[in-house]
Amino acid sequence: YRVFARKGTGFYYMNIKPLQIGEKTAALPLIQGGMGVGVSLSGLAGAVAREGGIGVISTAQIGFREPDFPDNSKEANLRAMVSELKQAKKIAAKADGSCDGLIGYNIMTATRDYPDYVKAAAKAGADVIISGAGLPVDMPEYVKGTDTKIAPIASSEKAARIILKMWDRHYKRTADFLIIEGPHAGGHLGFSNEELSHIGEKGFDFSYDLEIQKIIACVRGYEKKFQTSIPVILAGGIMNAPQVRHAFSLGADGVQVATPFVTTEECDASEAFKQAYVNARAEDIEIIKSPVGMPARAIRNAFLEKMRLGRENITKCYRCLEKCNPKEAPYCITQALIRSVQGDVENGLIFCGDNVQYLDRISTVSQVIRGLFA
Repeated sequence: YRVFARKGTGFYYMNIKPLQIGEKTAALPLIQGGMGVGVSLSGLAGAVAREGGIGVISTAQIGFREPDFPDNSKEANLRAMVSELKQAKKIAAKADGSCDGLIGYNIMTATRDYPDYVKAAAKAGADVIISGAGLPVDMPEYVKGTDTKIAPIASSEKAARIILKMWDRHYKRTADFLIIEGPHAGGHLGFSNEELSHIGEKGFDFSYDLEIQKIIACVRGYEKKFQTSIPVILAGGIMNAPQVRHAFSLGADGVQVATPFVTTEECDASEAFKQAYVNARAEDIEIIKSPVGMPARAIRNAFLEKMRLGRENITKCYRCLEKCNPKEAPYCITQALIRSVQGDVENGLIFCGDNVQYLDRISTVSQVIRGLFA
């Protein structure tokens, strides 16, 4: 075990192992969750990697600030992927050019033209690619010939088994690591509304802990078959050291954390977006149905109240998600997310995790990591 200490701060990290993914190593067993549109770009991802974690850039409409985005959204996104990764690496690098962490992308499986985004990410030199919001059964095909490590996100033992079985059968390989995303996570969720309606009931979290252990057991079976290590990362609602220790006690090799990084100076979102998190109370968090039909967790605001009364006129499709139909969608999720991340928080969509009510100030990436591991 490595013990991390920082001079002059008066704290020591708990005894933890670095996160080893194949031949790639992150000093801390920490992944910063990908958040789009525009919440986790080079600024946040680079800062997390500089501290020794795995910084993750969200590719969801990543090129929204490019001048040609309205007319050439895909080309703008692919171009921005490259520039954001380069900038993140600059931020993460120490004086001697080395880096204690890793940098990669989160690419939703539901993304339109998903294969092109994964191929572009690998070509750009991503250390890792993480995919959820669907089953990324063909992801291995798109990273052939590269050293980019890939991980699916699964919320159930059934989903994990399907993905690993398909990768084994069709590609004769397994995951480099796997992320278990629980029901307390933010954004799109891998659970039904019925399942989510029981959050808070006695025994709910204990029951899901058992599911986590089933997923880990499934992964360990593939570890044995392929004679390799497959780190399992636990995500969803994690924001402090006791929760991190609990994740380790269940058998996880690391944790993925997203929401607490939003209220940091390094986060790429606008100050108004960050302040919406700071101001959020428990009663402001709700499960919504996104335009693609999936349950998602968001902060209640004027926009969501308005959408309860009717739909927003969609005048342009940015071709972001495969299953989104502009003729049926209640609003354009691309426009709603862009408005909020740029500061129009009353007229935009604000995804969040269900721990957002505990964030009461703007901090730094370093301070968040202290809270997780100190």
